[in-house]
Amino acid sequence: MTYGEFHGLRGAPSGRLLGPILRAGVRLDADWSLLASFQYASTSRAGELSGLRFSGTIDPTWHVTPSLSLAFGFGFGGIVEGDIARAMDPSPAPDTLETSYTFPDASTPLASCSGVGAAALARGEYAYVMGPRSQFHVSLEVIGQWTGCVDDTGNLEADTGQAIERRQWWPHIGGSLTAGFTWR
Repeated sequence: MTYGEFHGLRGAPSGRLLGPILRAGVRLDADWSLLASFQYASTSRAGELSGLRFSGTIDPTWHVTPSLSLAFGFGFGGIVEGDIARAMDPSPAPDTLETSYTFPDASTPLASCSGVGAAALARGEYAYVMGPRSQFHVSLEVIGQWTGCVDDTGNLEADTGQAIERRQWWPHIGGSLTAGFTWR
């Protein structure tokens, strides 16, 4: 399980993270392993971020000692939000557009974000061996994510028949505390 904060930068909304994380990997040698991390966390904060944050990263992990490890990962991350009540919807409004539009920043966030982008993490983990095949671990992660939000207006371009969309990039940074059990 993981618990943390997800802070929006340059106007992007923020939220609290809570959810499961799954890691699977292979030990390369005594000092290194390669992990794949998958996280699905609910995000919530009144009037800000409300939905699901997901990510998948490949994390080369250095085992400093038998109990302490450090990892850096890169992969994808995304947000799926329902309709929430944000104070304002940015201009131009969906019904005034004749072609798709990308906002220059997130100073006035879209009413709802659904999209994916790049994600990165840095993790420090301490593990306590409980038996021959299991261990308990606690880790601290710093996470970053750059999400491309897409808002479908429901209209089509007259010339091409393509959907007219409003797009906005949401940068986030945050941290989380994870506790769990590992079977090895």
